[in-house]
Amino acid sequence: MKTIYTAKTKTTGGRKGHASSIDNGPIDMQLSIPKEMGGKGKDGANPEQLFGAAYSACFGGAVELVAGQHNVNIGEDFYVEAHVSIGKTDDDGLLLGVVLDTYLPNVTDKSIGEKIINEAHEICPFSKATRENIDVTLNLLLEE
Repeated sequence: MKTIYTAKTKTTGGRKGHASSIDNGPIDMQLSIPKEMGGKGKDGANPEQLFGAAYSACFGGAVELVAGQHNVNIGEDFYVEAHVSIGKTDDDGLLLGVVLDTYLPNVTDKSIGEKIINEAHEICPFSKATRENIDVTLNLLLEE
């Protein structure tokens, strides 16, 4: 791999600690454990929220790229909403699951929208990293 960019972050204190970016400072936040996992839940972000933000942003970039390659105007108000779940496996391990809801306001043909999000899933670095590791469900939203 030829590196284009390396993000540097540091977290102290695990799930209830503090996360910060090292390279240029935009991330500087308290972390918290969700109420559903025994924490307070509102003191800060949790890893699943941060992963969802990162994955949805990256996937959105892939959607834009693929749509451009096919000369499809998806609209400026398109979005990707990530639902990141953490759960237990049969052997009491922990595992993530992701649902990506992608809204393409200017796309009315379902087959074109599905082609865009499926191709985006093939090229998105987050999708590649999660492939065959966690369940990722892609949903196309043609209407809000």
